[in-house]
Amino acid sequence: MTLAERRSRATIYDIARQVGVSASTVSRALHKPGRVSTDMEERIRTAATALGYRINPMARALPTGRSGALALLLSDITNPVYFPFIRGAERVSSATGSSLFIAESRESAASELHAAHRFQAAADGLVLVASRLDDQAIRDLADATPLVVVNREVDGVAGLIPDLRPGIGGALDHLRTLGHRSLVYLSGPSNSWMSRARWELLLDMAVDRDMNIVEIGPGTPTMEGGAAALLRVRASGATAVLAFNDLMAIGLLRACHAAGIAVPGHLSVVGFDDIFGADLTTPSLTTVRSPLTEMGAVAIRSLLAAVNGAVPVVPETLATELIIRASTSGPRHASASRPRHEENPT
Repeated sequence: MTLAERRSRATIYDIARQVGVSASTVSRALHKPGRVSTDMEERIRTAATALGYRINPMARALPTGRSGALALLLSDITNPVYFPFIRGAERVSSATGSSLFIAESRESAASELHAAHRFQAAADGLVLVASRLDDQAIRDLADATPLVVVNREVDGVAGLIPDLRPGIGGALDHLRTLGHRSLVYLSGPSNSWMSRARWELLLDMAVDRDMNIVEIGPGTPTMEGGAAALLRVRASGATAVLAFNDLMAIGLLRACHAAGIAVPGHLSVVGFDDIFGADLTTPSLTTVRSPLTEMGAVAIRSLLAAVNGAVPVVPETLATELIIRASTSGPRHASASRPRHEENPT
């Protein structure tokens, strides 16, 4: 038998003989991670790779009723916030021999529900990230398919939410130390659970720090959405803005530049998430970082646990943190949001 023939015909029995274990042990290691010791699983996977063994999802589905596929539904696949999340999710799914399907809802609840129903027939479980569905629709999906929601809290459904307090508290303390007392929050979509959660926490924590804060929105979570808020930001008289996400913050930065409003001289801006490129803007963006790669990995581990009938365990280390860059400084109270051409009339 040639090497090519051996690779194309490798079975779990070939792996079992090479490692010196039973075929059932090989099957558990390859198809049900965590059911054998870490050392044994590594030995079996190494042997499987050497023999060129490939898991056949169709064959695995026949006796188990499972496809070996998991589905990831995102609100907007073009948003850079999802890049590290997808990477973390893919690393875990690949390491556990699972396929990962990805789709987006384009911020539409109807599109999200349609995609979820499609995947229910093909995937063993679903991860909904920043879902725009209402709670009952999510519960209905979870009743039929193992499901984990990310950046969302739904009673009776496994959820993964980063700890917002360290990052938001750090942002408010930073702005207060700089001298800011009047703030604006640019909120995201009206059906975004995370936007509401951030606003409610900002409101509580700002009041505790004797700071004034108002909400402007809802807004589109894009650069265009951030730019469109500039007039209302100026009308508010606030000296600092916290945006729902970095894209909105970057859009506001660009609109300020076009209007001759200096950032951070006349207006300080803080984003949320620390996406790729947040440090490449001019000025670089102060932002609240979310542990996106780790969240992607934890989401898939939690989903696999649910698929296997276990209760997902979410670690308590998923905390946000403030990353200070150049878009924040002390306020100029006399001209907080006044364009340069209004400052120096001729």
